[in-house]
Amino acid sequence: MNYTSLLFLCLASSFAAAAGDDQFVFSGFTGSSLALDGAAAVTEDGLLELTNGADNVKGHAFYPAPLRLRDSPNGTVRSFSVSFVFSILSKYADRSTDGMAMFIAPDKNLSDALPAQYLGLLNDRNNGDSSNDLFAVELDTIQNKEVADMDDNHVGINVNSLSSLDAHYAGFYEDESGIIIFRNLTLVAQEAMQVWLDYDGVAKRINVALAPAKLAKPQRPLLSVSYDLSMVIADPAYIGFSAATGGVANTKHCVLGWSFRMNGPAQPIDVSRLPKLPNLGSKSRSYKILAIILPLATVVVSISAAGVLLVLCVRRRLMYREIQEDWEVEFGPHRFSYKDLYDATQGFKDKCLLGVGGFGKVYKGVLPVSKQEVAVKCVSHESSQGMKEFVAEIVSIGQLRHRNLVQLLGYCRRKGELLLVYDYMPNGSLDNYLYCHDVSEPTLDWAQRFHIIKGVTSGLLYLHEKWGKIVIHRDIKASNVLLDRDMNARLGDFGLSRLYDHGADPQTTHLVGTMGYLAPELVFTGKASPVTDVFAFGVFLLELTCGRRPISNSLQDNQQQPMLVDWLLEHCQKGLLHETVDRRLQGNHSVDEACLVLKLGLLCSHPIAMERPTMSQVQRYLDGDVPLPELAPAELKFNMVALMQGQGFDSYVMPCLSLSSVVSAETSPKLDDDHDTVSV
Repeated sequence: MNYTSLLFLCLASSFAAAAGDDQFVFSGFTGSSLALDGAAAVTEDGLLELTNGADNVKGHAFYPAPLRLRDSPNGTVRSFSVSFVFSILSKYADRSTDGMAMFIAPDKNLSDALPAQYLGLLNDRNNGDSSNDLFAVELDTIQNKEVADMDDNHVGINVNSLSSLDAHYAGFYEDESGIIIFRNLTLVAQEAMQVWLDYDGVAKRINVALAPAKLAKPQRPLLSVSYDLSMVIADPAYIGFSAATGGVANTKHCVLGWSFRMNGPAQPIDVSRLPKLPNLGSKSRSYKILAIILPLATVVVSISAAGVLLVLCVRRRLMYREIQEDWEVEFGPHRFSYKDLYDATQGFKDKCLLGVGGFGKVYKGVLPVSKQEVAVKCVSHESSQGMKEFVAEIVSIGQLRHRNLVQLLGYCRRKGELLLVYDYMPNGSLDNYLYCHDVSEPTLDWAQRFHIIKGVTSGLLYLHEKWGKIVIHRDIKASNVLLDRDMNARLGDFGLSRLYDHGADPQTTHLVGTMGYLAPELVFTGKASPVTDVFAFGVFLLELTCGRRPISNSLQDNQQQPMLVDWLLEHCQKGLLHETVDRRLQGNHSVDEACLVLKLGLLCSHPIAMERPTMSQVQRYLDGDVPLPELAPAELKFNMVALMQGQGFDSYVMPCLSLSSVVSAETSPKLDDDHDTVSV
């Protein structure tokens, strides 16, 4: 047999594709011409890996040729059938992130799609848009409330959205002696399973079945939905797979075989010829031998050595001891072990310390298994005071995923201490750049500042209006805006955040926040709301543009520096607003943009709550979609003074009071260790 014949047989044994676009079948993907992007790759054994075990990645694989699913450009979608063998592998038993899907789309460009709950198919802007022309069958292993997931182990039929038309707990129907019995399946089972999708172009019905790869196709489908795909699928269209991971578990989404056919059942996949699955939790041979020998060796250990070992074990257990109550079981993957965090931060050593604040210390760490860089915040707490409700909110906030938010990955509890685990931001907090000691050169140019403003706007808009619940941050300030490797802004520190349903009334009356950023109504009601966040955001805009703190701690010529808002209003009244821009920019900025931001900051920090814009309005102002309302500085100053007098402040002190001094005069709160954050 010559070399050419041998090569042909090798390729034929790993995959086969029928001529034309009406059908194809792959038993393994060695030598295939699939179009791959993102984290997707084909291994030497012919296994298609859509994700590679890294966090927050996406991967796609397309059949290279477009499909003609209609008889004519304006015709209806014909009947077709798809089957594929897949496996979701994780280092952690029954724990995965986030899921995968087989889909049909009008083109192969999914560069704007997001990972995690968006499965690499859509993003937070186009999810649910009827112009997506997207049809998918999802295999989802994380419950995301914002896309109405039924649970963390289901199969769904999706059209233009990550919210399924219909979904069912993973499993299959089996005929046992004439009785139909439903058998549960765990998608993260470290074994191969097969999916069958059949679309009847005449009856307009979609059937989806699932079963272990070693079993035949079930007679009764898991899902059956009446839907005309002619309303969705474009002509031509591309068929393929997508998978994505989130920020916690180490997961690979794999496809072993794939079959497709028009106007008939897909050709069966020969399971015996499929590539072997890797074992992410496999141990080396020497480790297995050691695990067998070690128990035998312990038999001959002396009583004294056993006693020493027992003492060491007890001490070690006490060192890593945590508090975990029965109610915490439901929070599952969001809890980290104290040992992992201890190892990640090298025992919480000072060399790993990133900062110290009124709510605790923050350490940099590297998780021992995933090698992910994290920031670990240690917060003191009283476990008897609403801890269950607080942890429930922390876990819910951990489901937030947006490019301009620092992701809260999870938590750990010990006696008297709560540890919050965040994504690590290598460029630190924004205030380090605004108030650096070297004033000879600008640390941030105007383009970077305007980009940061738009990023924080987008993140806060997501919290207030785009997520499933309303999230009130309650502590927006420059030190809580962190910068990633590319100097993109990420709003962080959700330790004070509260969330509630859209349309509901927030019940929080415990005053927390930072001096200088507190809205006037907070002082008298203590009730945080989106408009109190908008007030703090307005002060943040002024701070970033002027390069000055809301309340100055310095004295010059024995006279206290004016409050930032008062200082800006005085310049605005004199028509000199442009002179308030940070002098370190040395005039290298857009005057129009800077004045827009300053006026918007004054509008957002208006003393009357109902006069402040929403974050969606703020975004439209910044994008130039609508003009900013004209400000009347004298009227704004008058409203501020009138508001203070209405709350019982003496008239003779009005000229020197600002919103920040109202907080000080009315509440007389105690400052925290960094003289910044207040809790009353």
